[in-house]
Amino acid sequence: MRLRNALAISVTAAAALTGTSGAAADESEPRGRQGHAALSVANQPVCGDRVGADFPVDTRIHGGPAEYRPGAGAQLWYVDLTNTTAHTCRNIHPVVVLVDRDRTLKDSQAKLEFYDAVGGGGRPRPVPFERTDADEHIGVFDDGFPGFVIGAGETVTVKVRLGFTADTRPNEVTANAAVVQRRGDDGEWVGESGGYRFGIGPEAPAPQLAGPPELADTGPGSPPAPAAVGALVLGGLALLVGARRLRRR
Repeated sequence: MRLRNALAISVTAAAALTGTSGAAADESEPRGRQGHAALSVANQPVCGDRVGADFPVDTRIHGGPAEYRPGAGAQLWYVDLTNTTAHTCRNIHPVVVLVDRDRTLKDSQAKLEFYDAVGGGGRPRPVPFERTDADEHIGVFDDGFPGFVIGAGETVTVKVRLGFTADTRPNEVTANAAVVQRRGDDGEWVGESGGYRFGIGPEAPAPQLAGPPELADTGPGSPPAPAAVGALVLGGLALLVGARRLRRR
């Protein structure tokens, strides 16, 4: 189950996983990039049967919106990773592949981040994209992250946020998630999701500033217009001055 050319995962994207092996939640193993890299590849168990026909990690994208508005806030969705084997799968890195209908999407326009703790906790980590020769945009869940650990028969839910910059043109996009188990400088392709299709609509409208409320025309039960208010004030002052003069007399 080596990384397949059909996914068009570039050498640079695969190389982003170099030096990030080890289990994210295993306290018995050394921490840090150097400590993980020092582990022997021979000591890193393979997730599932390397010669089997089925992927050992069932993968599903869910919870995403049907449309994104460029320039608006990022939208939430999730990637479920289910270990179908009887052994723990370690060093697991999802890889998101975006394919846009019009082939106009730029890497810099898609803004993706994932949360590095199970269930959506932890801190968000950026997922930069790289365009391949097949016009696919590849984003590896890495950023120095040692990978997810999935116990036998367990499901890990990865929380992600995706948005698009204001200059993104309307389009139709399909997102897939491949799943890679990093092993030294190589990787095993251990899972693949179905397609998540969504649209990119027009740019989100800028918020409109509310203007001052308009005064209603004067009439029965209506507040007086500014000119009428001024006349009333002046008339009141005149009456007050006149009353004071009468009192003095």
